[in-house]
Amino acid sequence: MEFTVLGLSEKTLAAIEELGYERPTPVQEQAIPIALKGSDVLACAQTGTGKTAAFVLPIVERVAPRGRISSLVVTPTRELAVQIEEVARTVAKHTGHSVLAVYGGVAYTTQLSRLRSGVDLLVATPGRFLDLHNRGEIDLSGVEMLVLDEADRMLDMGFWPDVRKILGLLPKERQNMLFSATLSDEVLRVIGGVVKDAVRVDVSPASVPVDAVEQYLYPVAVEQKTELLVALLHEIDEYRAIVFTRTKQRADRLTAALQSSGVEADTIHSDRSQSQRERTLKDFKRGKHALLVATDVMARGIHVEGVTHVINYDVPDSPDDYVHRIGRTARAGETGVAITLLAYEEFESLRAIERVLGSAIETRDVEGFEYKDRFVPQDDRLTVKRSMFRGGRRGPGRRPGAGGRTRRF
Repeated sequence: MEFTVLGLSEKTLAAIEELGYERPTPVQEQAIPIALKGSDVLACAQTGTGKTAAFVLPIVERVAPRGRISSLVVTPTRELAVQIEEVARTVAKHTGHSVLAVYGGVAYTTQLSRLRSGVDLLVATPGRFLDLHNRGEIDLSGVEMLVLDEADRMLDMGFWPDVRKILGLLPKERQNMLFSATLSDEVLRVIGGVVKDAVRVDVSPASVPVDAVEQYLYPVAVEQKTELLVALLHEIDEYRAIVFTRTKQRADRLTAALQSSGVEADTIHSDRSQSQRERTLKDFKRGKHALLVATDVMARGIHVEGVTHVINYDVPDSPDDYVHRIGRTARAGETGVAITLLAYEEFESLRAIERVLGSAIETRDVEGFEYKDRFVPQDDRLTVKRSMFRGGRRGPGRRPGAGGRTRRF
């Protein structure tokens, strides 16, 4: 399908050309015509599927510029707000709308000045939005369209009470568009009162990463993960990699250990200030650091072209988190590599991921690495019940390295 058949104006089509979009993604193809009709939209689509344009384009089509807030996009993080603002500003150059993103971690001065000069489309994180509204700086009486972006993530991060406050401030009659990477029972229960007779759009999150990313599993004792990671990085000629850990504390410890080993690395997680996160992401984009250590909270907010490797230092607890993580690579038609370091304690999480993927991830070793006692998953693990641990010889092509003992499970 071409953008020309979606019912968009010439000005918007010119903006699409400047953005470099050739054909609509599935979420754009499905959501844009529905939104243009004025219906509420409930879309299940992960970051990286083109959902920003799926709501920005209908906004500029349906609401004419008039110098007051007529459209509001609420999103959980500063990084996402900035990225939405960048897309919206490119479109607005052609349509005449004014766009502003407001978020915490920076001074109010510039944001207040631009608010007072008149804004058509406001992008906001919940906390900063409420701060500005409580100061009497935001007039919501003219809001006609509302977008809640990453609804499940706002719920996970504890922002939903603030979102409810924002909803209570808006005009009752408005069009709503809600985007969420997952639509679990809990998410559907919480958002139930937001959208009215919404048309649901579902975009499968697993197909693109599975097809575009080479995935490999490296079994290792948990205490050897950092050592193995350094050995793996030494085997790769060139990389721009994101390493995911389960907690902020592990991210900090791993970053320090990598730096001590001579690896240029930095870390990004929710305990760092907004200015620190922004600087770290900018340095990573510019190539100052070849490796970024991050937590799952940041996984959906990192959009950097040219990421060659995603490394799961810790196996994520859910398949959705795995898909979000590896979706940081293989973007814009490129290929990528996803590496998972597997300890025995993480085997059940791996099984859940592989059941969703529909296949076992290929197991590999680092040749010459001095493995300690470890467990290696069996090739037929998706079809055989895990009832006991079995020792014995390893499958073809698997080499445990010198000095280690391996059991298969």
